[in-house]
Amino acid sequence: MSTTICQVMGLLVSALGLAGCIAATGMDMWSTQDLYDNPVTAVFQYQGLWRSCVSQSSGFTECRPYFTILGLPAMFQAVRALMIVGIVLGAFGLLVAIFSLKCLRIGNMEDSAKANMTLTSGVMFIVAGLCAICGVSVFANMLVTNFWMSTANMYQPGMMQTLQTRYTFGAALFVGWVAGGLALVGGIMMCIACRGLVPEETHYKAVSYNASGKNISYKAGTPYESKKVAAYETAKSDDGRRSYPSKYDYV
Repeated sequence: MSTTICQVMGLLVSALGLAGCIAATGMDMWSTQDLYDNPVTAVFQYQGLWRSCVSQSSGFTECRPYFTILGLPAMFQAVRALMIVGIVLGAFGLLVAIFSLKCLRIGNMEDSAKANMTLTSGVMFIVAGLCAICGVSVFANMLVTNFWMSTANMYQPGMMQTLQTRYTFGAALFVGWVAGGLALVGGIMMCIACRGLVPEETHYKAVSYNASGKNISYKAGTPYESKKVAAYETAKSDDGRRSYPSKYDYV
């Protein structure tokens, strides 16, 4: 019962993490404009993995997709790839995990096969969660580096202060971190549930039982030899003494 609960809970947590990864990948607020020390607040800019948007105080929002692939930074492309790989692995892991449920019977599938499928789905969820966490962390590192570089350029001594647009963490980063953690935890729970599905090996030694009888002999041989053995065994007297057969016993 505990194995089934652990398996189902791992599946639900992993599915929730996969949904969070998909939502984070499609969100536009990966980086938002930092409004600290910014006198212009009528325009708010934010960027995602697929497009950049500008929101005005009047409520009008305009989004422009990235029309180039080679023109984007290499780290930016790596973040895209990590998130897509995490989603694909999570989708395959979810499909395998559904068919590996102990409470779901499909044909004559044995528990050992379900255990292997559960372990496979758990590993897929773990890798998917790591991909999501790594992708979000790489993007966050890019934001921190650009933020402090922009800050250093704004406050250089001996130079006139210039206003530059700085970006900080958006809501999609936090969603991605949480989703990756959920997928990771769900994968670990699936791997733990795998141990409960493995059939236990029996350690009982085989014991041979020999039927003991006074007038029974289980000796393989030709029909003539079997007849000789039967005649020899029935030649015992009632008081336990052996009476040797005569030549007429074999006729």
